[in-house]
Amino acid sequence: MKQFFSFQPKLFQCLQHYSKDKFMSDLMAGVIVGIVALPLAIAFGIASGVSPEKGIITAIVAGFTISLLGGSRVQIGGPTGAFIIIIYGIIQQYGFEGLAIATVMAGLFLVLLGLFKLGTIIRYIPYPIIVGFTSGIALTIFTTQVKDLLGLQIAGEVPSDFIGKWGAYFDSFSTIDLATACIGILSVVIIAVMPLISKKVPGSLIAIIVMTVAGIVLRNNFGIHVDTIGDRFTISPTVPEAVIPTLTWESVKGLVSPAITIAILGAIESLLSATVADGVIGHRHNSNQELVGQGIANILSPIFGGIPATGAIARTMTNINNGGKTPVAGIIHAVVLLLIYFFLMPLASYIPMSCLAGVLVMVSYNMSGWRSIVQMLRNPKSDVAVLLLTFVLTVVFDLTIAIEVGIILACFLCMRRMAETTQVSVLTEEIDPNDDSDFNNLNLEHLNIPDRVEVYEINGPYFFGVASKFDDMMSRMKDKPRVRIIRMRKVPFIDSTGIHNLINLIEQSHRSGISVVLSGVNPSVRDVLVKNKFPEYIGDHNICSNINDALAISQVHLQKEHEHRKKK
Repeated sequence: MKQFFSFQPKLFQCLQHYSKDKFMSDLMAGVIVGIVALPLAIAFGIASGVSPEKGIITAIVAGFTISLLGGSRVQIGGPTGAFIIIIYGIIQQYGFEGLAIATVMAGLFLVLLGLFKLGTIIRYIPYPIIVGFTSGIALTIFTTQVKDLLGLQIAGEVPSDFIGKWGAYFDSFSTIDLATACIGILSVVIIAVMPLISKKVPGSLIAIIVMTVAGIVLRNNFGIHVDTIGDRFTISPTVPEAVIPTLTWESVKGLVSPAITIAILGAIESLLSATVADGVIGHRHNSNQELVGQGIANILSPIFGGIPATGAIARTMTNINNGGKTPVAGIIHAVVLLLIYFFLMPLASYIPMSCLAGVLVMVSYNMSGWRSIVQMLRNPKSDVAVLLLTFVLTVVFDLTIAIEVGIILACFLCMRRMAETTQVSVLTEEIDPNDDSDFNNLNLEHLNIPDRVEVYEINGPYFFGVASKFDDMMSRMKDKPRVRIIRMRKVPFIDSTGIHNLINLIEQSHRSGISVVLSGVNPSVRDVLVKNKFPEYIGDHNICSNINDALAISQVHLQKEHEHRKKK
């Protein structure tokens, strides 16, 4: 049990050989990442439908916890763009209390995934699904920011659905505020151009500083007012009171689906971020421990008024590029945000909303993965179908439906592909024993198939996806044999449907006076057959290890039939 439930945060391993040089590298990286994380935390908080300080609280609490208890050396955690749409939807339907409950439940799911060592399962989610819902989220985030980016004046509430939003935007296009639009568009330009000037200086931070100063100048010198965070939110840099969400059966039952979506999305994004980081730093993360750390972070975040969090690829890469060596850098980043929260938060009220919209527009562009989409369009049509369906469902409906339908469709396509790899053929005249691994290529002569004996060969897994294929093959055979030999030397496994199919075949064959012999059954498949009491139906002597024995048994059956006829 101790070996099964392992708890080994990467921080504890890194501290065993920690040094002053590593600390100085972590300190520099942590300070820079903390500064970079500030505008993103504020933007993600507002876009998710909560106040800006909740975004920063999430970055502080979750960022600290993920670095303290996670399984990666350099992972930086906090609120991310991927959660914006789902958080906003949960708040609209269940309120912030419902979001808190769903986040705690998602945290518990993540902890259980990690404790039961299921972190590797997340890797099996098909890539087209990940690209589909990520690009869908990106387009949805961009759509939610158009109003603030251009300063559109829309009467009443903006429609919540994608099509309705764009309809309202086109109807209100004539109400664009020039000053607001200029600040928003210039913010996008600054963020896009800054990597060409310096990759170490965060473009989002420069854009916020420059555009905040521009907004103040426009208001004080020209009387032009641009909406700011302070116009919409009252920022209070106080220590949040810890409140444990009240879990009732009704609330838990209603929020299971959103909680599972948060958990799956958080697991995918955090492990994807950690994997990308592994490729850069040359160390491997512990995926199960990372899920445990992510889970505990999501349990603690809503208790202090935060929102869901996960590993953030952009901040993690910023950490690496600025010299981060261990999880200490992530802890320092959380401390830097805490100091900013207490001493500099009032200044955030001057940040223009269109500037934050510009930050999120660039976030959505970087999330879109349009290059991956273009490349995937050259892949098999089934992969393209999964990609496009997941994308459309994410945009038109919501992420929960997109993930559920996408995974189900991908599973069906996987089963179809597996079924296509399994071939069923009929050998009518002779068998080449040198093609059988049981004989180790002894250059034996070809074996003739006796009259009234049919030999079928199954090449591939014998599972529910191919059971009907074998039935179809049998039904097309017009001749009625006395013995049916089923070669299973290339069957690596068999499931319950395959066994049921074989039992039905044996019973039907016996009713028709036909004996069935299995050939080349490998030990693992034989064990499964024995556990399911299969020899009781066919007789243990009719389960053979190679084709020679199977042909010998068929000769015995033919001889018995011949003697039986002579007696008659």
